[in-house]
Amino acid sequence: MNKLGLFVGVVTLALTMSCGSKTQTNTEDYGDPKSTSEPASTELDEISLGAALVKKSDCNTCHHVTNTIIGPSHTDVAKKYEFTEENVQMLADRIIAGGSGVWGQVMMTTHPDITKDDAILMAKYVLSLDGEKEPE
Repeated sequence: MNKLGLFVGVVTLALTMSCGSKTQTNTEDYGDPKSTSEPASTELDEISLGAALVKKSDCNTCHHVTNTIIGPSHTDVAKKYEFTEENVQMLADRIIAGGSGVWGQVMMTTHPDITKDDAILMAKYVLSLDGEKEPE
């Protein structure tokens, strides 16, 4: 066997052994924690779930964590509103229904495809960005 044939054989063997030998984890897709077979102690907390939902949505088109783009930064929203259940509900409703006038005249688009439960998780994430903890 010549050196090229040997090289191709070794590379093919290495690729074959490496493919599928480890479970690949996609850290960007958190999925539904209720559908996992892992113990509850490894489930992501609500803030992390909210962050994942924001990341998957179109929120970052107009909002940034710390910089104003079209809409206010998520951190500025957190600084404006106290982390209360009332504000979580209000922001969740605003995520779904959109609105304007609070941060200027630019209209925030509606998101009717986002469920209320997901919008609540997203609002909790945003309100946590100034360091406040969710009220117990």
